[in-house]
Amino acid sequence: MDDTFKNKTILVVDDEERMARFIRLNLEHDGFRVVEAYRGMQALQEYRDSLPDLVLLDVMLPDIEGFEVLKLLREISNVPVIMLTAKSEEDDRVRGLELGADDYVTKPFSPRELVSRVRAVLRRTEATSNESSDLVEVDSRLKLDFSRREIWVNDELVKLRPTEYRLLYHLVKNAGWVLTYDQLLSRVWGYEYRDEPHYVRLYINYLRQKLEEDPSNPVYILTERGVGYRFVDFRRKDIEKS
Repeated sequence: MDDTFKNKTILVVDDEERMARFIRLNLEHDGFRVVEAYRGMQALQEYRDSLPDLVLLDVMLPDIEGFEVLKLLREISNVPVIMLTAKSEEDDRVRGLELGADDYVTKPFSPRELVSRVRAVLRRTEATSNESSDLVEVDSRLKLDFSRREIWVNDELVKLRPTEYRLLYHLVKNAGWVLTYDQLLSRVWGYEYRDEPHYVRLYINYLRQKLEEDPSNPVYILTERGVGYRFVDFRRKDIEKS
C-alpha cells in the first residue's frame, strides 16, 4: 500500500448511504480517513468541521444539487473537488469543471479507478501548492501541525476547541492576507452567521489568550481595524507587533 497520502481526509457526499459506505471502505483500505455526508447543507457543515483534503461530491442530492454545493464551497475554499454522477452528458461535465471542480467521475466506476483519480488530484494539488507541508513553524515559539491537529507553544501542546482550531486553520492558510469578518464567519461558522461579527472577535480573543505571549500586544493574529484579521506572514518572517 502506498503511504503517500496516508491519513489524508476525504469527505464523501452522496445521498445513497450504501454508495457512500462502499466508497468509504475502498478509500479506507488505501489508508485515507473518510467522513460522510448525505445532503448538501450537511456537506457544507461537515467541511467546516473536518477540513478535508479532498471532497467527492455527488451531483444529485435531496436538498440542494451538487453544483450549488460546489459553488458555495468555492466561496470559502480551494479544496480539491471530484464530482460524482450517474449522468454522462458532456454538459454536466463541463458545468462542474466551469464551477471549479478538479475532476469528474461517472457512475458506475470501479474502486480502483476512483482511488486512482483521488490520488491524481491530490498529487496535482500538492505539486501546485505553496503549502506542501502541514507542519508550520511560525517561529521558535509557535509550531502548528495541521495533519495531526496539534498546536505547540514553547514545546507544550495547547488544546484548542473545534471552533478555535477552524478559525486558526483559515487564518494560517491565508497568512499575510486580511480575512474579513464575513469571510471568517462563512468559513468557520456558516453562512447563517454572517451578521454576527462578535463571534469572530470573541474567538480571536480566545486564540490570543492561548497562543500569544502578550495577548494585549499580539504578534501572530493581527487586527485590521474595521476590516478583519490577518495571521502574520511567517514565510517572510514578518513577525511584528500591532
